[in-house]
Amino acid sequence: MATLVPPHASAPAAPTAPRLSRMASALHGSAILGIAAEIRALVAGGASVCNLTVGDFAPGEFRIPPGLERRIAAALARGETNYPPSNGLPALRDVVVSLYRERLGLDYAPTDVIVCGGSRPAIFAAYQCVVDPGDRVVYPAPSWNNDAYTLIAGAEQVVVPCDAAHAFLPTRATLERAVRGARLLALNSPLNPAGTAFDAETLGAICDLVLEENARRGPGERPLYLLYDQVYWMLRFGGVPHVTPQQVRPAIAPYVLLVDGISKALAATGIRVGWLAAPADLASRASDFLGHVGAWAPRAEQAAVAEFLAAPAELDAYVAETCGALEARLVALHDGLRALAAEGLAVEALRPMGAIYLSVRFPLVGARTPEGEPLGGNEDVRRYLLRAAGVAVVPFEAFGVERGDGWFRLSVGAVSLADIAAALPRLAAALRAVSPGAA
Repeated sequence: MATLVPPHASAPAAPTAPRLSRMASALHGSAILGIAAEIRALVAGGASVCNLTVGDFAPGEFRIPPGLERRIAAALARGETNYPPSNGLPALRDVVVSLYRERLGLDYAPTDVIVCGGSRPAIFAAYQCVVDPGDRVVYPAPSWNNDAYTLIAGAEQVVVPCDAAHAFLPTRATLERAVRGARLLALNSPLNPAGTAFDAETLGAICDLVLEENARRGPGERPLYLLYDQVYWMLRFGGVPHVTPQQVRPAIAPYVLLVDGISKALAATGIRVGWLAAPADLASRASDFLGHVGAWAPRAEQAAVAEFLAAPAELDAYVAETCGALEARLVALHDGLRALAAEGLAVEALRPMGAIYLSVRFPLVGARTPEGEPLGGNEDVRRYLLRAAGVAVVPFEAFGVERGDGWFRLSVGAVSLADIAAALPRLAAALRAVSPGAA
């Protein structure tokens, strides 16, 4: 017998189908960019902020090389405004090959180098060309954006926590079990966010692990690749060397995907010229992939970069000047914070080795602000330092770290020495003002 439905009753609403893909629904925006937007709004409102958040360069502090600027204008003037080849202008690929051979002892063919619109598309292409959904991707924490790239690829994330005792870099011991059965190991040196760098011994041992893992696999098993992001390699301090996987273990060359570009070395984040150097079969696929994405670097900028990198005296002079200015800022910040620690204030800092970053710990979780508010985690600490000292920093949680143990990235590309000198007394006052109870 049919059941009668009262006229006033309504049928249950049908479930609404999701409008987005599962990947897009799970993807989150960059925490770093979110903090940067907050700081821009404060500055626009008249606040005085020592902005140590962005991994970028303020043109007023670090302008691109004058010779590069002139060459870009000249390339535009002569009509270099149409599509470039999908793998990059031959002149630029040739000069990258020469640069690597002469300065790093690396052996690439021009067809192994794929030029794209910055280093990010190079990383994206590397993930897309070797990682299938369900594959395992191993990366350290802290590190930059590997969580997002792994999610986009539909891969399984294998996060390897790193600590200050090892300069926030992984070791063979920490990676030993993680790489079993993995498809990709993602490394970066000098490291964003820590400003530290691999030495030959540590990197060599990791390369041995990759080689052993690949030797263990049968002919029907796919290899483990090593993605090596070296976009900061020209920015090093205190005699710290730069090492590459192929330098320390030449046999690893068939498994290395090398990511690089001009964004950091030439303070040219907005010029958007980067590249991927890879084994021939992977380079060919990456070129096809990026051709469909349309992630080409602009033709005029490619032509100008090729000419500038082919002028070693100009390149060396600019990099030396930039490194000197960055090191002065990092050392001033590091030494100033160490002086505060010597007073007994809650702060510690690692020695800067490269990039534009300083790793700093503010162990304030558990303390209370002068207003009596508890500092329950790194985000509370970040907001307190911004409010009380006008100092903007980024917590390591933005780089995949789950534990809130007080570590932050401080970036000096957008500040002057005067900005740092003015901020340190404000920071000292803010640290003195918290109630006891810091962890």
